[in-house]
Amino acid sequence: MSTATDTSAPTPGDTAPDHGLREGAFGNATALACRECGHQVALGPYYACPECFGPLEVHYAFPAVTREEIAAGPRNIWRYKALLPVPDDIEQSPNTEPGFTRLLRADNLAAQLGLTRLWVKDDSTNPTNSFKDRVVACALSAAIELKAQVFACPSTGNLANAVAAAGARAGIKTVVFIPADLEKPKQVNSAVYTDRLVAVNGNYDDVNRLASEIAGEEEGWAFVNVNVRPFYAEGSKTLGYEIAEQLGWRLPDQVVIPVASGSQLTKVDKAFKELVQLGLVEDKPYKIFGAQATGCSPVSAAYKQGHDVVRPVKPDTIAKSLAIGNPADGPYVLDICRASGGAVEDVSDDEVREGILLLARTEGIFTETAGGTTTAVLKKLVETGQLDTSLETVIINTGMGLKTLDAISDRVGPAATIDPSYAAFTGSGVL
Repeated sequence: MSTATDTSAPTPGDTAPDHGLREGAFGNATALACRECGHQVALGPYYACPECFGPLEVHYAFPAVTREEIAAGPRNIWRYKALLPVPDDIEQSPNTEPGFTRLLRADNLAAQLGLTRLWVKDDSTNPTNSFKDRVVACALSAAIELKAQVFACPSTGNLANAVAAAGARAGIKTVVFIPADLEKPKQVNSAVYTDRLVAVNGNYDDVNRLASEIAGEEEGWAFVNVNVRPFYAEGSKTLGYEIAEQLGWRLPDQVVIPVASGSQLTKVDKAFKELVQLGLVEDKPYKIFGAQATGCSPVSAAYKQGHDVVRPVKPDTIAKSLAIGNPADGPYVLDICRASGGAVEDVSDDEVREGILLLARTEGIFTETAGGTTTAVLKKLVETGQLDTSLETVIINTGMGLKTLDAISDRVGPAATIDPSYAAFTGSGVL
């Protein structure tokens, strides 16, 4: 398989390498276009512009789409297939069918923080309990259409879980690479689906460099967040589509999104803009806020310092799913947050832990450290006056707390240990 750094990537008018693509393999997608210079290349396993080495993303010729057509679709991300780089018969391809997760009215948390109206988009109920099932489903479709023999990824945990499960369901050989110090539950959640889990001595950025090297040397490998990254990233748009649909086809006033690579935030923004373009929602201003853990907060630091360039850092945080020290979409996150009137903020590991407990004890949602980061950042944004408490706000919970038990296991436990008698209970001081 050709790699993303192949500078011979063809323009749409050129003769493209023969990937054996069937007609409509990528649905209404028309090309991959550079975010920086606008140069277009043919649809295929590329992610770097051959002209300027900028990142490529999918461009479309959207048909007319109605709310009724979307509502008639399946209760998963494929209800939006006309807006994704997937074939029209995508439902027939074995996949984990993620998406259309619950949007919960969070009145208890809103009252505690002083917000008028708050919602939690809870992606912990996806097949492998994180939003990564969305992006992996789109990447898997691309890998199948490109006839890849190996489905792979570098990961901080949730992506490895999703890739391993999706590969098993599709019957394709799957290899996932993780930092060796990754949380044990996330390692187990990958190893149950594949016997090709590779632990690498180093942080995520080291793992990602290795994956990029393998992608450049090995034929037939589809690395979801390397050489099929443009297709993979489009899956995050479905979060934005669902939020708008579940709000009654309208955009929220404010949304707080965790930032690792930054791709999720940029694609939620892209989704909102596409819905406006298609006439599915009314155009209106909205603010986007990014959330990072202080131990890995290069985008937040750049935002606060007024920089346009994100300086890489070495991650040191319990929020390992956000521990990407050199975020690929960092500059675009800065652009979006600034242009929308939002911000990028960060919180300490102790605040992350408190965020986990706050969301659990107000709304009954047990989030992992990324969701704890988002909740804690929401609280900080309110306290510092950066977020307007009178506006309707959505926060995104990207994963399940059972994956990061070590983060809070020493902070919770029995309130008392008593003998099995009423007298012991009444004397325990529990109530």
